[in-house]
Amino acid sequence: MKLIMLGSGTSTGVPRIGNDWGSCDPAEPKNRRTRVSILVESDAGNRLVIDTSTDMRQQFLTNGIDRIDGVFWTHDHADHCHGIDDLRVLRYGRKDAIPGYASQETVRRLRQRFDYVFAGQHGYPTIVKLDTLDRMRMCAGFGVEWCQMPHGPTESTAFRFDADGKSISYATDFSAITDDMLDLLDETDILVTDCLRRDPHPTHANLEMALELGRRCKAGTTVLSHLDKSMDYATLAAEVPNNVVVGFDGLEITA
Repeated sequence: MKLIMLGSGTSTGVPRIGNDWGSCDPAEPKNRRTRVSILVESDAGNRLVIDTSTDMRQQFLTNGIDRIDGVFWTHDHADHCHGIDDLRVLRYGRKDAIPGYASQETVRRLRQRFDYVFAGQHGYPTIVKLDTLDRMRMCAGFGVEWCQMPHGPTESTAFRFDADGKSISYATDFSAITDDMLDLLDETDILVTDCLRRDPHPTHANLEMALELGRRCKAGTTVLSHLDKSMDYATLAAEVPNNVVVGFDGLEITA
């Protein structure tokens, strides 16, 4: 089972518009971060993408992704869903729409914003067949579990994907660690976690909270993501524990 980190940056990416690199070294390619998204792939070659980031088209081109078997959304914030239209090309040649899943509230908001994706329009076929997570347990051979996480005044969904006797979990955009999260993520082989910056933040995990989550759920490998311009790759890599990986665009890890 393989993790591909399509994007590892915060909502503005690194560098920010204006060529603002903050504390990140522009000479280090791993500091160039597009908006967050991951892809998980089973030994059978089945692929699920989590979040349709604003940079999805370029991420798919860069990583040679021309087919997926399902899509999941953590929540409806722009950096996590506004690349949704680029799924249209992946619909070509399919008999049916791409299966898509999210929490009830995220489904409601996505339908409101992108109705043409889920209902078709002007003779164009439906791109994604969208459903809530309540009734699903399997997708393309992956076992799927999930829970809701606090994301400041709103919520985001954490996911755990199991296949081939391994698990990859994704917890981005959370502001506190809950018992539900610890139950879901317990002893996962790979945990990709929100890690915006070192200082506390009202809607995101900072470095201390991200490392705490990895420890408390006993993750085999913890991968830091959703990194802002204060998080220089080399500096951060030198200070984290051995079982913690600083995420970067294009990172591949096999569980």
